[in-house]
Amino acid sequence: MNQEWHDFLSQQGFADDFEHCGNLVAEAKAPTLISPLVDSALIRATGEDNAAFLHNLMTNDVTGIPADGVRYAGFCTPKGRLLASFQIWHEGPDLWLQLAADIQPAMLKKLSMYILRRKAKLHDGADRVLIGLAGPQAAAALQALGASAPELNKTTTIPGGQVIAVAQDRYVLALDLAAAQAAWPVLKQHATPAGLNAWRLRDIADGLPRVVAATQEQFIPQMVNFEAVGGVSFKKGCYPGQEIVARTQYLGKIKRRMYRVSVDAVTTAGADLYAPETGEQSCGNVVIAAQTSTAASEALVVLQASTVEAGEVHLGSPSGPRLNFLPLPYANS
Repeated sequence: MNQEWHDFLSQQGFADDFEHCGNLVAEAKAPTLISPLVDSALIRATGEDNAAFLHNLMTNDVTGIPADGVRYAGFCTPKGRLLASFQIWHEGPDLWLQLAADIQPAMLKKLSMYILRRKAKLHDGADRVLIGLAGPQAAAALQALGASAPELNKTTTIPGGQVIAVAQDRYVLALDLAAAQAAWPVLKQHATPAGLNAWRLRDIADGLPRVVAATQEQFIPQMVNFEAVGGVSFKKGCYPGQEIVARTQYLGKIKRRMYRVSVDAVTTAGADLYAPETGEQSCGNVVIAAQTSTAASEALVVLQASTVEAGEVHLGSPSGPRLNFLPLPYANS
């Protein structure tokens, strides 16, 4: 993370791990919030072949992203397992890729290996910082910055960067450091400062999956409902793992899917889940999680569909806390 941004946020009262800024439970319930998304990072793709280069690697159509559009996409192993998930958007001729910070260095290196003779180059996007803005007053907060709120899956340009609409009343601001520092006090007039936990709760409510280091190579795209959130194109050409992803889609019911749950325990991405029918063998894993209190969480989890139908799934061990299933904003079957 940019050290100046780190120091600025520390002065704003954030804990060292940036999970909260004050009261964790109060932040979770804040109607409108701003959150420094320090667990995310950026890669910038430049050069005249940047879109075609990424198109050949990703699960989604990159060449077809409109100038003001944003799309989810994944990068898979040859066996169709997700190594990373991205949000991708334009800034002029360049493309920006947002992904989990803990896998960004490795993904920057790995993707760069595929460039070969393409007229494209990938750069560390550390010169931009990310701020999440969510809630009913989010549009008013953007207006205070002199920007109109973009439509869902669209972007708009503001001085020092861009605003990306990722869900209903939820936006990511990708700004240079000076613009981010100037924007923060303006945004605070309309929103409550909150840590990463509060932002993740909104990702969970919106059913938006995210690949982090702890979950790399665990899921094919459909397991995390990637096609349901617009992250897979079944009409584009080949990419790593494409044959397996397509076969999974067209040759029968997907046996594992992503669900939203609550549990009376604190959990993290990658944690194992168990059901009576699978005994001591794990039947799934946590994708992302966030606390609703000091002793309870909500999460997105990938599970065998049969265990969900049976209705009894436990966290951490066959006798661990029982999961309670919550609705998603889209169908996952």
